[in-house]
Amino acid sequence: MSSLSSTAAPGVLSRFFAGDVWHSFRSSPVAMMAAVIAFICIFCALFAEFIAPHNPFDLASLELMDARLPPAWMEGGSSKYLLGTDDQGRDLLSALMYGARISLFVGFASVLLSMTIGVGLGLLSGFVGGKVDAFIMRICDVMLSFPSILIALLIDGVGRAMFPNAHDSLAFLVLILAISLTGWVQYARTVRGTTMVERNKEYVQAARVIGVAPGRIMRRHVLPNVLGPVLVLATIQVAAAIITEATLSFLGVGVPPTSPSLGTLIRVGNDFLFSGEWWITIWPGAMLVLIALSVNLLGDWLRDALNPRLR
Repeated sequence: MSSLSSTAAPGVLSRFFAGDVWHSFRSSPVAMMAAVIAFICIFCALFAEFIAPHNPFDLASLELMDARLPPAWMEGGSSKYLLGTDDQGRDLLSALMYGARISLFVGFASVLLSMTIGVGLGLLSGFVGGKVDAFIMRICDVMLSFPSILIALLIDGVGRAMFPNAHDSLAFLVLILAISLTGWVQYARTVRGTTMVERNKEYVQAARVIGVAPGRIMRRHVLPNVLGPVLVLATIQVAAAIITEATLSFLGVGVPPTSPSLGTLIRVGNDFLFSGEWWITIWPGAMLVLIALSVNLLGDWLRDALNPRLR
C-alpha cells in the first residue's frame, strides 16, 4: 500500500509539471513575481517567532524611550529597528510579521467558511431547483442589495453586543463569521449556474437512471466539475477578505487590540501621519497592499490558466 502511494505521488507531480497550468505559470512573469511576493509574506507571517528580530507583543521587552524612532537609514534611526518603531516602542518590522499572520488567518478562515456555505447552497439550489432555488436566490438578492462592509459591521456589532466580555478567541470567531456571511453569495451564484449546466449532462442522467442518490450525485459527480471557478473566486476573495478585515480593524471593530492586525497598525499610525512619523502607518499599509495585490494577480492568472478561451 505504501509503495503504491509513493509511486502515485511522483506521477501526479510529473503530470502537473507537464500540464498546461504549470506551463502558463512559467510563461507569466507577473504570476511568478506575485507568487514570490505572496510566498515571502506568508512565510514571514507563519514563522514570525523565528525570523522576527523582536517580539512586539512582549510587554517586558518594550522600551518606551525607543518610541517613534525613524527607520535605520534616516537620521535618528537605530540599526536595532530596521523600519523604525511605533508610539509604544515596538519594532515595526516584527509587528508587520505578527500582524500579517493575524490578517492572513482571518482572511483564509473567512474565505474557507464562506466557500463552504456558498458551495453547499449553490449546489443545492442549482441541482434541486424549484422553490428551493427561488428561496436561496432571493436571500442572495437581499444580501447583494446591501454593501458588504455594512453587513459585516452589523454582524460584528450584534456579536459584540451579545458578548461584551468575550474572550479574544470569540472575538476572532465573530469577525470571521461577519466576513464570511458577506462573501458566500458569490460562491452560491457561481456554483448554481455551473450546476444547472452540469445536471443536464449525460453522466448525471446516467447516474440518476441507475438509482444513485441525489446527494451522492452532487457530492461525487457534480461538485468536482464546478470547483474550477470556485478556486479562482476563492483566490481573489482572500484579498477581499483581508481588506475587509483591515477596514473593520481600522474602524476599531476588528480584531482585539491585544492582537493587532495590519488594519489595527494602520489605525494606530494614522494618528501620527501628519506629525512626521509617517513610517508608523506607511509600512503596514504597504504590507497590506503587497499581500492584496499579489493574491489578486495570482487569482487573475489562475482564471486565465483554467479557462483555455482566455489564453
